[in-house]
Amino acid sequence: MSYIEPEAKIFSCSQSTYLAEKIAASYGIPLGKVSLSHYSDGEFQPSFEESIRGLRVFLVCSTFPSSDNLMELLLMIDAAKRASARHITAVIPYFGWARQDRKDKPRVPIGAKLVAKLLESAGATRIMTMDLHADQIQGFFEKPVDHLFASTIFVPHIKALNLDNLTIASPDMGGSKRAYAYSKFLGSDVVICYKQRKEANKIETMELIGDVKGRNIILIDDMIDTGGTLAKAADLMMEKGALSVRAICTHAILSGGAYEKIENSQLKELIVTDSIPLKKETPKIKVVSCAGLFAEVMHMVQNNVSISGKFLQ
Repeated sequence: MSYIEPEAKIFSCSQSTYLAEKIAASYGIPLGKVSLSHYSDGEFQPSFEESIRGLRVFLVCSTFPSSDNLMELLLMIDAAKRASARHITAVIPYFGWARQDRKDKPRVPIGAKLVAKLLESAGATRIMTMDLHADQIQGFFEKPVDHLFASTIFVPHIKALNLDNLTIASPDMGGSKRAYAYSKFLGSDVVICYKQRKEANKIETMELIGDVKGRNIILIDDMIDTGGTLAKAADLMMEKGALSVRAICTHAILSGGAYEKIENSQLKELIVTDSIPLKKETPKIKVVSCAGLFAEVMHMVQNNVSISGKFLQ
């Protein structure tokens, strides 16, 4: 008796529908139907409105704030498990709580490990995500993790800019590995910013390691939150003689006064993916969709094809 791979269906949490619809269209199937019932106290309950028995289910949900996004994903995973889905893949373009990947001071949680355990306990059989804040988060899971790199879509975009004297920059020491990976593909130099913080989201000092005079700079980072680091780095590089400064960030959190900081900075352009929806449109921010990348990898997973090529930065 020959084995037939179960059919796949794609569903979305309520705050990620904008992206899930594009993923489903690129995959070539309609987005599955889910309803969300709300109680007066704020409690909610998702419900699959079609059969998923014996199927491979992809649940698309970026876990950006508020925590309702994560809770909705956990409830959908549990519902899929109880509805007899054969495989449950949590597709998490932006993996929230990833900055809490270690104890950086006494008496604090390791939030990323907690989220990993919650997803597994709920019933996820596979995790698919993109540009984790720290690669070691993959080790928090006992299930397979497909960790995709946005460089797959960003590198062709950078090449299309046709910039002379291109230099890749990291806004901090922790992102140096990512910057060197991009520079390898682009054949460019690398500079690094060294920053010190007094507290979260507040920079005390920043210094530049490397020469940027007469260069077109592209800052590379996995996420942009308040925008303070990139704005300060861009201003510093222009002071040091850079011709232009652009930034590429996978996840556009853009909280607090981030939009104003970006607009008032010397950044020429900020390029992000749609892993998180923008709160507002602005001329300086360009969105490159990651939907095609996820759809392609989901096809490969469904057909048991190796996706190792998508792991390469």
